Amino acid sequence: MLSPLREHLRDTFWFAPVVAMAGVFLLWLVCAAVDEALVASLRESGDHEALRELIGVTEDAKTVVTTVSSAMLTFIGVVFSISLVALQMAIGQLSPRIVRIFIRSRITKATFSVFLATFLLSLLVLTSYETGADPRLVSSVPLLQSLLTVVMVLLSLMLFVAYVNSTLRLMRVAYLVERITAEAFRVLARTPKAGAAADDELGEPDEYLMHRGRAGVVRDVNVTLLVRAARRHGVVLRLLPRIGDFVVPGTPLLAVHGGRLRRRLESCVYVGVERTSHQDLGFGLRQLADIGLRALSPAVNDPTTAVQCLDRIVQFLAALADRPLGTVAHLDRAGAVRLVQDVPDWRNLVDLGFTELRGCAAGSPQISRRMLAGLDDLLLLAPEERREPLLRHRALLVELVERTTPEAADRAFALESDRQGIG
Repeated sequence: MLSPLREHLRDTFWFAPVVAMAGVFLLWLVCAAVDEALVASLRESGDHEALRELIGVTEDAKTVVTTVSSAMLTFIGVVFSISLVALQMAIGQLSPRIVRIFIRSRITKATFSVFLATFLLSLLVLTSYETGADPRLVSSVPLLQSLLTVVMVLLSLMLFVAYVNSTLRLMRVAYLVERITAEAFRVLARTPKAGAAADDELGEPDEYLMHRGRAGVVRDVNVTLLVRAARRHGVVLRLLPRIGDFVVPGTPLLAVHGGRLRRRLESCVYVGVERTSHQDLGFGLRQLADIGLRALSPAVNDPTTAVQCLDRIVQFLAALADRPLGTVAHLDRAGAVRLVQDVPDWRNLVDLGFTELRGCAAGSPQISRRMLAGLDDLLLLAPEERREPLLRHRALLVELVERTTPEAADRAFALESDRQGIG
């Protein structure tokens, strides 16, 4: 598995703009060198008339560059201020955890990066203009630099259109829910199937590695480094907290079986302030449940959004119905188990997807009908040994509706299975 460094950079908003500004600075240096070489070539050839015409063209382009320099920063502030207001409204209606989706949006980062790079380039180009129009005294004419600025402005305009379209899509519930589900399936594709050695097969740990950093959520682990270190020392490591668990200093992170380590590996377990979808199998369901709960709150009262969340919860659980879950093993190149890691099992995931939304089904027949349909579909897909948590949630849902709905006709309506809620 790849290092989580790339995922950590995707969760930041500073990296892409810094890289873009550094890149445009280097590109400006190259263009400035080309412009100086062009002026030197024309001066050596004695073609002062061509050099004078070149100076005239760049003077006309200076007006565009000056306008871009004065307007671009204001444009950036207005655009992203409006976007932050829209994001705040989406957070209030959906879930605070959707902020990370906006932060990780490639088009948002690309737009912001190109805007800042265009502003920086316009300032750099303005420093290249020289006063006076005597071809014998001019050492550089920023022709290529001015053309590059115009190209960056055109690129900024195209990215602005794409950014507005992307932001409006992210504010639509259906697209956002689909985006969360797609992330959950990517995590599932990266997660090895269960089948590791049980605790009694590993035996008692020879030592524990404690968490010595700040308190926070276990975001992800560098599996490659842990497997490599375990192979080098001839041991088997077991990750004790699950991805998404909150740990404090002194919490055991890794149990070492079969020997002792001569180096610290706590830095291979990344702890942060919030969960991320990189390796967290249950985080997608957590986000879907949060959006559904917010939609069912009295302040929002939007059961249709909750039904859309239930659609995706059922879709994800259906993909896990016959997949081995529980404890996974990471192997070294020789095929030996070197790292054992717990992931949520079937019962955990079913409870995560249905428990809280089921509690809000009272008085909302749209939710009870859709949840019954989802549970019935999963009962058809799940093997016999995995039917118990589904049957339990179904029975609890029926009991809740019967207890909270006094009219027999309303109860019968609320307990009909319907994949659209109220189709």
